[in-house]
Amino acid sequence: MLPLPVDLVIPELIASLTASTGVVLQAPPGSGKTSRVPLALLNAPLGSSGKILMLEPRRLAAVNAASWLAKSIGGRLGDTVGYAIRFDRKVSAATKIEVLTEGLLTRRLQTDPALEGVSVVVFDEFHERSLQADTALALCLDIQKSIRPDLKIVIMSATLETGPVSRVLGEVPVVACEGRVHPVVIRYLGDPAGDIAAAAAGAVTKALVETSGDILVFLPGAAEIRRCGTLLKDSGLADVMVSQLYGDLPFAEQEAAIMPAQKRKVVLATNIAETSLTIEGITVVVDAGLTRTVRFDPASGLNRMQTVRVSAASAAQRSGRSGRIGPGICYRLWSPATEATLVPYNLPEIRVVDLASLALELANWGVVDPLSLAWLDPPQAGPLGEARSLLRILGALDPGNRITQLGRKMANLPLHPRLASLVIAGEALECSGLACDLAALISERDIFRRDCLKDRPKSSCDYSDRLEALDEWRSGSGYSRELDAAACRQVDRVAAKLKKLVDTSRDGHSLLLEKIPQLLIKAFPDRIAMQREHDSDRYLLANGSGARLGLGSAVINRQFVVAVEVLGSPGKEGSIHGASAVTLDQIRCLFPEQITVQRESVWDRDGGRVVTTVAERFGALQLSIRSSAPEDKEVVNALMTALHDYQDLGLLPWTAAARQFQSRVEFLAQAAPDCGFPDISNAALLTSLAEWLMPAVTGMRSVAEFKRLDMLALLQSFFPWEQLRQIDEGAPTHLTVPSGSRLRVDYGDGTPFVSVKLQEMFGLAETPSIAWGRVPVVLHLLSPAQRPIQVTRDLRSFWETTYPQVKKELKGRYPKHPWPDDPWSAVPTRRTTKAGSR
Repeated sequence: MLPLPVDLVIPELIASLTASTGVVLQAPPGSGKTSRVPLALLNAPLGSSGKILMLEPRRLAAVNAASWLAKSIGGRLGDTVGYAIRFDRKVSAATKIEVLTEGLLTRRLQTDPALEGVSVVVFDEFHERSLQADTALALCLDIQKSIRPDLKIVIMSATLETGPVSRVLGEVPVVACEGRVHPVVIRYLGDPAGDIAAAAAGAVTKALVETSGDILVFLPGAAEIRRCGTLLKDSGLADVMVSQLYGDLPFAEQEAAIMPAQKRKVVLATNIAETSLTIEGITVVVDAGLTRTVRFDPASGLNRMQTVRVSAASAAQRSGRSGRIGPGICYRLWSPATEATLVPYNLPEIRVVDLASLALELANWGVVDPLSLAWLDPPQAGPLGEARSLLRILGALDPGNRITQLGRKMANLPLHPRLASLVIAGEALECSGLACDLAALISERDIFRRDCLKDRPKSSCDYSDRLEALDEWRSGSGYSRELDAAACRQVDRVAAKLKKLVDTSRDGHSLLLEKIPQLLIKAFPDRIAMQREHDSDRYLLANGSGARLGLGSAVINRQFVVAVEVLGSPGKEGSIHGASAVTLDQIRCLFPEQITVQRESVWDRDGGRVVTTVAERFGALQLSIRSSAPEDKEVVNALMTALHDYQDLGLLPWTAAARQFQSRVEFLAQAAPDCGFPDISNAALLTSLAEWLMPAVTGMRSVAEFKRLDMLALLQSFFPWEQLRQIDEGAPTHLTVPSGSRLRVDYGDGTPFVSVKLQEMFGLAETPSIAWGRVPVVLHLLSPAQRPIQVTRDLRSFWETTYPQVKKELKGRYPKHPWPDDPWSAVPTRRTTKAGSR
């Protein structure tokens, strides 16, 4: 074999691993980590003591790595070197190196927590920080600490901050490998102004002219890959093969993309080709610098698809793909200035994805407190709490977050907990085969061609026609142009594997399409959605988020649906791409314990009454509502609550006497604070409603009784008899004027005043006062027509200076009323001259 840079540090790695419980290997892309380290471990004493497990982040990487290792030692897959991926395994009793995907190790640990017969676990490309890798590492460290101190752990990566990893493994040694196999030249083509697929196609055309060798192009997603492929095809490339490589492609097509070709090849790929894969002949990389990632939003319960800039670590990984077999060139579709803004590393998945699977794994492991395990980044409390809440609804966890018997059955299925719940529900409904088909359709790529989705006839379910089409495809009755044959094969393969894990013996002979809603509801109870308005495509989900039917959905105008696939964008409603109509009766039947009946009594301001409604609620959804007669306590509580909406307590049955009493007390509290009167202002009364009003309204049955409350008596109850006497003395309700009239004192604006006809005040020089002489009463002196003439606190000054002018102006206008020249000696009167002096 040709020498590789990692060969120089393998002796140090073996020595460090022999003396320690683990080791961290940092080596650049193309230095030989994946191809040399497992074989070196096999040939070391560690290899003779047990099997070596090497984890890869993806199925294609696992198979590719195993094939390369087997070929390196001249063996066949399944002999000394084997692999295990989802639904496929090539191992034997002779297998000493087993390459597997990260999720499979977690499942193996659950059934074999001691990892019997395993001496070393190697985590390859650990910098990707997948949720499965972090989980598997935490569980391996747990058993290493408790029952397998002899288990060795190796962490390998090209771009990884090694310090934290070494610490979480117990301060294990770090072995660094310097240098690339071949140098890579970086060329910056600047930030594209528009279509990234078009910019990538232009860069490929440029690279085809300027370079030799095959080209690997990194694009954010399948849509950009297809668009770029079309542009390259339309450009008339001669003698060049264009291949596509992304996760949704059938596995066979992914394998074909990395195989050598007879002519020059351009591989259009997502970040699936970023690590571990060796694509023969690649010497040039075109990097769009973007990646599409799904991030879970626990607040909405939805996955949000986002296109983001790659990290500096990912950019380094991508460029390294061009230096595997010789000097390479990497064209970057961004500028050096943009390069400076790249974040150093990718966010670990444990920070951004749905944690339902992790929560179930932890519960199955027997862990209630995740912090009892060793993590590089522990799961955050909020997202983990949301995941556990979902698992409790699914029945996988009990109220103490411990796994239930149903949860153990779900954990044994190689599916997301939602789909595991769906498959188990299929057994109970005697339609396991249908459930397995449905789970496969949801988990795998759509069997309908993307360009045919808009033309589908409208229906009540997005999955019934897919199930029927899958059944027809299996029967060989014909191939519809709407179907993607490769996707049908993959769905059929996954469904067949699932059917081997469940009991299908009681299944009926038909598709039983009427059971689809029941199955979907069991898997997606939090995504039961209710139409916001009739004939609308906008829905409110049970988890409180909003979404609308996407263009790819055939469902139309259904009051209730279960939204299976929902994607959202920040600040926008989610988009429903897979849905099925459900009925209110189905929701009631399947979730009797989750449906709450809420009575609510509120004050109807417009109707002046208490209105009581009874509503059925399922999460954020109001399933139904009806009116009901309010109960006694509901009337009281509604009134008490409504009062807080009236800052002036205007809902109470105030009388003029009650308001006047309130004003008199407020006046005296200002004028004579030494009296120590209680505060009965509106603000004070609002804060103490329960103390003074609740006893008075308890037992009332109607608003009519409430309106008969004696507000004056209630206010007076705040005061002892002596203070009531003081109030009458200091803030009298009426004053007697010289004419003998007893006139009301108005305290409304805080300044007591009396409105009085001028003629009734003849002979009085001193202004009347209250509050034991402390405050003069403001006099509103009126004309005989009851119009204000003068407002004064100084009656003497009025007689002396103002009265002569008033007399001059009004005597002619009101000749029947007395206008004496000397008001001091005139007889006060409220009558006219003809009616007598009094």
